[in-house]
Amino acid sequence: MPTTTVHLIRHGQSEFNAAFDSIKRIDPMIFDPRLTELGRAQAAALADPARWARVELVVASPFTRAIETAQLAFAGHGAPMRIEALHRERAEHSGDIGRAPAALKADFPHLEFDHLDDPWWHHDPARPDAITIESEEILSARVAHFADWLRARPEREMAVVGHGTFLRFLTGRPFANCEVVTLDF
Repeated sequence: MPTTTVHLIRHGQSEFNAAFDSIKRIDPMIFDPRLTELGRAQAAALADPARWARVELVVASPFTRAIETAQLAFAGHGAPMRIEALHRERAEHSGDIGRAPAALKADFPHLEFDHLDDPWWHHDPARPDAITIESEEILSARVAHFADWLRARPEREMAVVGHGTFLRFLTGRPFANCEVVTLDF
């Protein structure tokens, strides 16, 4: 069975990241945050057609910060972008609560969101307005499912734009904003 090379990329600095760090790790209540100016610069710095020449598919989480990072990092590349919720961030804070597929489609009309559940992030249906923390057990199962999903893809080289906690559970190591780690699956 041939291996698949996957470039794992954490999104650029988000408004949540900046606020969370500046107010001593208190949840700033910023839902589905966008990239900061620094985050946009971090993502744009990844744009290198030669580096990504063999990437056949870019997979971004449905969070706005991941989509914005993918668009900047792969601007002009030409590989299709797929939005996939399997590698969304672990639900722990306001920044880990997403937006409905229709709202995402309004902001990113060139991308497909119809395949996503609504809501597509971790939640408790009995408490729809609450931030429900995703257990490590649920997250670990989702990480394993995503690894299997990557292995089953027909592409030989992909880029995945995701999130710090999810990527740490997948690889066993922390990720800085816009850090790239390449693995073979």
